[in-house]
Amino acid sequence: MLINFLLVGFGASLGAMLRYGISIFVKSKWKTDFPYATFFINITGSFLLGFLVSTALGPMWQLFLGTGFMGGYTTFSTFKVESMELKWKANFQVLFSYVGLTYLCGLIAAFIGIMLGV
Repeated sequence: MLINFLLVGFGASLGAMLRYGISIFVKSKWKTDFPYATFFINITGSFLLGFLVSTALGPMWQLFLGTGFMGGYTTFSTFKVESMELKWKANFQVLFSYVGLTYLCGLIAAFIGIMLGV
């Protein structure tokens, strides 16, 4: 049982570090109101998690990669906070684009990941 917690924890720490690195890189390249870093992370995360759940990985790999790594990599809470910040700035065009594209592209990416993993 302890090994399961270690797998999830180690995977999550790696995923969070990758998310942080991508976020720093993207924010340094594109100065815009649209949260491209979080958008990219969540869309690629949707694809990768879709792929992972549709493959025949063993339960330990699922814990490490699916629950751990992907849980640390993707960020639903940052998506919500950035959405609220756009609302508070009254930047409704970017807000609705961000929310709509995140959900639509996330579903499409997850579907493609699942189809490729089958």
